[in-house]
Amino acid sequence: MMKKHTCQNGVRVVLESIPTVRSVTIGIWIGVGSRDEDEKNNGISHFLEHMFFKGTNTRTAKEIAESFDSIGGQVNAFTAKEYTCIYAKVLDNHATYALDVLADMFFYSTFNEQELKKEKNVVLEEIKMYEDTPDDIVHDMLSKAAYHNHPLGFPILGTEETLDTFTSDMLHQYIHDMYTPDNIVISVAGNIDDNFIYQIENHFGSFERGKNKISNEKPIFYSEQVAKQKKTEQAHLCLGFEGLPIGSEKIYDLIVMNIIFGGGMSSRLFQEVREERGLAYSVFSYHSSYKDTGTLVIYGGTAAHQLDELQDTIFSTLAQFKNNGISQKELKNSKEQLKGNLMLSLESTNSRMGRIGKNELLLKKHRSLDEIISDIDRVTVDSVYQLTSEIFTDDFTSALISPHSQSMSKAIY
Repeated sequence: MMKKHTCQNGVRVVLESIPTVRSVTIGIWIGVGSRDEDEKNNGISHFLEHMFFKGTNTRTAKEIAESFDSIGGQVNAFTAKEYTCIYAKVLDNHATYALDVLADMFFYSTFNEQELKKEKNVVLEEIKMYEDTPDDIVHDMLSKAAYHNHPLGFPILGTEETLDTFTSDMLHQYIHDMYTPDNIVISVAGNIDDNFIYQIENHFGSFERGKNKISNEKPIFYSEQVAKQKKTEQAHLCLGFEGLPIGSEKIYDLIVMNIIFGGGMSSRLFQEVREERGLAYSVFSYHSSYKDTGTLVIYGGTAAHQLDELQDTIFSTLAQFKNNGISQKELKNSKEQLKGNLMLSLESTNSRMGRIGKNELLLKKHRSLDEIISDIDRVTVDSVYQLTSEIFTDDFTSALISPHSQSMSKAIY
């Protein structure tokens, strides 16, 4: 059963007790990501995530790592467009210790200039590695084309130019302005009781900071085609369609639709492109939801001389999908797949911590398993058909990386 508590300063705590396991996962969720940056500080949220591991007033970077290794625990973090999360998974008898170390990292990181310099080089290598991976970078190209100068179009890692400008003072100021109590959720799942909430409050319940400057300006979705010539073995193609925000009442219709179209090995796209024609090793679709918008993306990678055939196959599959709809068998199978994924995720304290933390941070509400399954069951052939017509329009965006000077014509299907 999940318990929710709001500290006097506005920090929210969500805790799900699971007495049948021996682990506990603790996450600090901050409602700040690359969306909350500007052109001058792009990448600072991700860089901060790195710097939290680089030493505090009482622990060196090595001692932070040893703190979790010595108890057989795991500690990690990630940055997304709209949030950052620092989390640890430990045995239940080490939960208090893990919370102490996480709080130390969160409140007392020093951002030492020497560590800052070293970590800049680490992140620079991460950026270079990303740029050397065309099947990754093409997705950033798509976001930039779709959202132009809106921060949702910024790369999460930032750029070499912005990275070089970051200082210790900038990091402290960004935390003061953005890491405010009302923008923080502490999420816990595992073999722990409700008394752990009071331990969390002792660490997080009384601090105060500046007023955050987060903007909620809804982005415009642009229909644009961009291409980049790069020495690669394959051509990498992405198509992007405007999707749905995270709280949309049609979100399960979209998830079911995506599973059927390109979300798995039995999907229309995978079967047609890979199994029937052998055009690609990697081909799929996915949907990213944000607070006020979303993007449905189709990706395929193939030899440059097969790009036209890949493109034609994707569009013909889309046309058939849009015009003819789905079958009852596809609907049933996709629902069962969705329910299965949901049930299996409940076996992991990491997944449970992530689910309740993200729900509290972005939606401020939680739904029971029965309510979610009921929503899935309400999806029909007709509701998917209607949504398909709304999503798959001619107002799409495309991004292409190819070894040759190629461009993608805007097809109408």
